[in-house]
Amino acid sequence: MTSPAPRLLVTAASGQLGRLVVARLLKNVPAAQIAVAVRSEKAAAEFSALGVTAHIADYTQPATLEAAFAGVDRLLLISSSEIGQRFAQHKNAIDAAKKAGVKLIAYTSVLHADRSPLGLAEEHRQTEAALAAAGVPFAVLRNGWYTENYLASLPSILAHGAHFGCAGEGKIASAPRADYADAAAAVLASAEDHAGHVYELAGDSAYTLADFAAEIARLTGKPITYQNLPEADFKGALLGAGLPEPIAELLANSDTGASNGALYDDSHTLSRLIGRPTEPLAVTLAAALKG
Repeated sequence: MTSPAPRLLVTAASGQLGRLVVARLLKNVPAAQIAVAVRSEKAAAEFSALGVTAHIADYTQPATLEAAFAGVDRLLLISSSEIGQRFAQHKNAIDAAKKAGVKLIAYTSVLHADRSPLGLAEEHRQTEAALAAAGVPFAVLRNGWYTENYLASLPSILAHGAHFGCAGEGKIASAPRADYADAAAAVLASAEDHAGHVYELAGDSAYTLADFAAEIARLTGKPITYQNLPEADFKGALLGAGLPEPIAELLANSDTGASNGALYDDSHTLSRLIGRPTEPLAVTLAAALKG
């Protein structure tokens, strides 16, 4: 007698990563097996139209999480974007998953969270510790940098002929968000037992920000340089460009982390999980420049 197909749920499914995970799952898993947790009626209606079970749930409202997780076998806990509040929100989700009898929690953490110098890593470390203490089987997807994190700067780079940062000669092994989404979907839907695994996920190849600028120059035929600044000056430039303080702080701190190896990994774990090479920077950049 075969076991029933596992019920899969993706939290924060209306976010950029979550939508890509659901799209990948729908290519390989019947929609009836898939559920999502979202915060708005509009998003719920969009997913329902795809045949996916949609729940209105919020990381800050434990009762909504418990209702959404009922009957779920495997849960993808996508980390909250609300820096400073994320650990409490994640803890609510972990507690709700335990009450609901979820058999596996897959959590999207940050690359080398246990030793990362990034300021944003602390809440991930706290969440990983809470998962270990909860007694629910879990897997950790330690996502590296999204290549898209740099693409928003393209108009400014092209306008000024320069890319500014404070990453020095640090190597960045980024990959497009879709590659990380494919890995999350693979872990969630796989017949393999991923419990107890910590996956360090990053792009197959790495580049410095000087390489990044040079690639833009090559693709556009325009002179583009990289200007390395002290962290405080880079943050000031971001604030001057109109970015909110928390985002400017995050980007500047991340660049400094990159200079210390925080965004580099050469294990090729991501490409092994998704069964193909990660998309190279040149391909992602070329598509963005065309778009």
